Amino acid sequence: MKKFRRSRASVLVIALSAVLASHAFAADPNKPEIRFGATAGPYSDQIRYGIKPQLEKEGYKVTIVEFSDYVQPNLALADGALDANAFQNEVYLKRFSDDHKLALSELVKVPTAPIGLYSRKHKRLDELKDGATVSLPNDVTNQARAIILLQQLGWVTLKQGIDPVKSSERDIASNPHKIKLVPLEAAQLPRSLDDVDYAFVNGNFALASGLKLDEALLLEKIPPYYLNLVAVRTADLNKPYVTDIANAYKSAAFGRVIDQRFAGFSKPSN
Repeated sequence: MKKFRRSRASVLVIALSAVLASHAFAADPNKPEIRFGATAGPYSDQIRYGIKPQLEKEGYKVTIVEFSDYVQPNLALADGALDANAFQNEVYLKRFSDDHKLALSELVKVPTAPIGLYSRKHKRLDELKDGATVSLPNDVTNQARAIILLQQLGWVTLKQGIDPVKSSERDIASNPHKIKLVPLEAAQLPRSLDDVDYAFVNGNFALASGLKLDEALLLEKIPPYYLNLVAVRTADLNKPYVTDIANAYKSAAFGRVIDQRFAGFSKPSN
């Protein structure tokens, strides 16, 4: 009888070891490591606190690669140096993919910090004076977002027939206050606050620089097409590791992280 009990215990130990071993390997055995690119700040932090822990419980090794620009993350993804990235909206992804002939696709939208209008020289928008300087992003997608807000404020008007989503400073018909627009790389916009009257700053770079969303004099109400997203290579859309990434973003655990750490972010409906 004692011998039987020892044998049975051995079987249980072996079975338990097998279960533990099964969790020591990635759910997708062909992709044990996921290299996830993001701009430094809230989107890399969303991965760090809300996504990486979930994927690591599934057995993946997750490496976060941070970028300070909007060009390299897509090129690295297309080249295979990354497996996914999170930093852009669907308008930018489509334009960039078309321009560079890249096969990249949206996987899931993510909570997004709005672009805001900030100032260190003025406390109100009605303090605008003729000849004021306003810095704004120089990439086409985010510049259009800033120009839409400028038009909403009545500081500029666009030419007839121009799609605001595709607008640039060349499409401005009137500029009654003779505002001087200063296009800059998005990551440089927080630094420009010491030199300009007002600056449009993307939410991720605002937060990364120490600005707070509630300090903005104006915040964008983000439409769905300007919500940021996770992008992957189109050929990988149906792979198990990609499904695991999407499930992590849609999970209740990720939702709790957003509520605790990213107040004020616009959330996708799905």
